[in-house]
Amino acid sequence: MCGIFACHCHPDVQKFKPTALRMAKAEYGESVRHRGPDWILAHERLSIVGVESGAQPLVNDDETLALAVNGEIYNHRILRKGLKTQYKFKTHSDCEVIIPLYMEHDIDAPKFLDGMYSWVFLTKNRTALLLPEIPLTPGAVYFASELKSLHPVCDKIIFFPPGHVYDSKTDTMTRYFQPKWWDPPNVPSTPIDYKLIRESLVRSVRKRLMAEVPYGVLLSGGLDSSLVASIAQRETQRMMVAQNGTVTNGESGAGLVGIDDSNELSTVTSFPQLHSFSIGLPGAPDTKAALEVANFLGTKHYAFTFTVDDGLNALSDVIYHLETYDVTTIRASTPMYLLSRKIKAMGVKMVLSGEGSDEIFGGYLYFHAAPDKKAFHEETVRRVKNLHLADCLRANKSTSAWGLEARVPFLDKQFLEVSMGVDPQEKMITKERIEKYILRKAFDTSDEPETKPFLPDNILWRQKEQFSDGVGYSWIDALKDNAELQVTDEMMKNPKPEWGDDIPDTKEAKILRVLVPNDVR
Repeated sequence: MCGIFACHCHPDVQKFKPTALRMAKAEYGESVRHRGPDWILAHERLSIVGVESGAQPLVNDDETLALAVNGEIYNHRILRKGLKTQYKFKTHSDCEVIIPLYMEHDIDAPKFLDGMYSWVFLTKNRTALLLPEIPLTPGAVYFASELKSLHPVCDKIIFFPPGHVYDSKTDTMTRYFQPKWWDPPNVPSTPIDYKLIRESLVRSVRKRLMAEVPYGVLLSGGLDSSLVASIAQRETQRMMVAQNGTVTNGESGAGLVGIDDSNELSTVTSFPQLHSFSIGLPGAPDTKAALEVANFLGTKHYAFTFTVDDGLNALSDVIYHLETYDVTTIRASTPMYLLSRKIKAMGVKMVLSGEGSDEIFGGYLYFHAAPDKKAFHEETVRRVKNLHLADCLRANKSTSAWGLEARVPFLDKQFLEVSMGVDPQEKMITKERIEKYILRKAFDTSDEPETKPFLPDNILWRQKEQFSDGVGYSWIDALKDNAELQVTDEMMKNPKPEWGDDIPDTKEAKILRVLVPNDVR
């Protein structure tokens, strides 16, 4: 996704501009700058929609509103048609619709959006913010997509909570995302509807194929990425048939892409065949499964391998880009980081990925221990709420480090409403039902002879491996072995004073803590 840096209400903007531009440059290499007497916006764009005309910041006709936005608005075509007042659009960017939407609905504008986004919206007398991080300092507010651009001026930085908007006029933070399932005491009781689960995930994947650039899918060989790949392949084939097999060129700047109010997709198909990508150590079981799925679906598959040394050598860069030294996150992010570099080199700018399913459906094996459906549901809600600190952090920053955008269909707003609203008793793991049974059953076509199978049965009903992230067990073992060689028991007894109470409790954790660059500590 794109990157944003902004400063509001600095006491001396003119003096601060050189520092601000250096801060933005530290994060993105180069910045797009929109200057004014009272504020600074820097935006580095990854163009997926509105390739030729969507440069930012976006402004309205009289330039009283300025918008820097990071993300994708999948329902922008529908919103354009539904505006109450006429608005002259300057671009094909999906994000420009936010301006007239804000003019009509003010701070409630994000309630109407379907997509993934963060933005800074500046008017003459207020700032509206939807951002991952926001540090609060006396007299000035700085905010950015990544910590490293804030490090030079901020002693304390806090995460901006997902689903919230900050209004500088009232100095308040408000949660606009208020789904029924958000409060865990409200245990849902909706009966299972397998057809609805299937249809809502298909719609989610379809809308995420909105692009004017080459796209593909990350395919680990597990259930979640395989389902996403299967649906994406069907949608790509359907669009190719509709276009009589014609490959279109997104760089030419065609009409508006995205879904319409009939849930029909207009997009650019840059390849005649869906591209899928996997990575693993040589002989990793998931790599073989990914190839089996690709052959079954008919995607053009690229199976990359990496060595243990490749992974170890990349650790410091991975920590730098992810801005975390969490052991589990770094383990899973390193292969994804290496794969993203390969994908971007092939000219692909957007990929679909399978994050979120385990949290929604209780796919982790410890869910076996849930004593009742209330506890099961509360844990799924907790896991979904924390995805921005775990799997989504990995998917976002491992890919964006190379200018690649990852989209996650399982976290679609409508799909979440359907799947999180199911009676959790249906999700619970029993002797007769393996983890994520209802998701598997929704895509089981064994009793639908007229429907082409989504996946081979051995993939659809394959049990999840406890520590598998598409790379096999050897990578985790290698990290532990490397730590044993480099960290002695005596070293574990002497943590660095600057770590304070944040002391690593394993040798692997200490290795990662030491590798944290100075500008993101």
